[in-house]
Amino acid sequence: MEPWKLQPAHDTGLTPSERFRSVRRESGLLESLAHHICFSMLRSYFAVAHRLTIIGREKLPAHGPFVLVANHCSHLDALALGAALAPRHRERAFPIAAGDVFFQSTVTSTFSAIMLNALPMWRKNCGPHALADLRRKLQQEKAIFIIFPEGGRSRTGSMMPFKHGLGMLIAETNVPVVPCGLAGTFEALPPHRTLPRPVAIKLVIGDALQFASTANDRTGWSQIAAQVESPVRDLVAQSRTA
Repeated sequence: MEPWKLQPAHDTGLTPSERFRSVRRESGLLESLAHHICFSMLRSYFAVAHRLTIIGREKLPAHGPFVLVANHCSHLDALALGAALAPRHRERAFPIAAGDVFFQSTVTSTFSAIMLNALPMWRKNCGPHALADLRRKLQQEKAIFIIFPEGGRSRTGSMMPFKHGLGMLIAETNVPVVPCGLAGTFEALPPHRTLPRPVAIKLVIGDALQFASTANDRTGWSQIAAQVESPVRDLVAQSRTA
């Protein structure tokens, strides 16, 4: 038996404000409790207010790491995907949120980190170290990421082309990517609205994809973007007709 070794937390030495904005953040007891309460409230909210229908939930991997990828046109999208996860997934599930929106102030970063368990992705000045930290967290901590490769919310409800960021995270890894299609979130809470409407939402989950043999370079990233975008578009169409 190997001798036990003390492993300090990855966020040791960071101030509370720095922790909330850091990819290296680890949850304490109170934060874990807040996450579980938030997930329970989310599932109840979506069941009552949006009659959330989930098709294909059995296709989710039993454990992390894996990445959920979907179309993006509403602030409800990440919450709906989180509501689809099982209780065993909750503690390691991290929506990847725009840092310039959700982590700009102390108030928003505290809410995003504690209540949503979100991690920041800074759309401006995002250096290789930030993506390397996310890639490490995904694999080493067996995390579950919720990602929207369009890079922002659609203002029309129609999907935009996927960007390379997803490929930079998962190329040459064994991390499954699970494509998903959402319908109803744009009608419930489009970008120009502040409060959601009680519109039905449907989520269709597809078969997991693997990219262990796809090169971790610009060509490989483009291939991953295209190979994930196609099934997401198909699932979006299915979610609107099913």
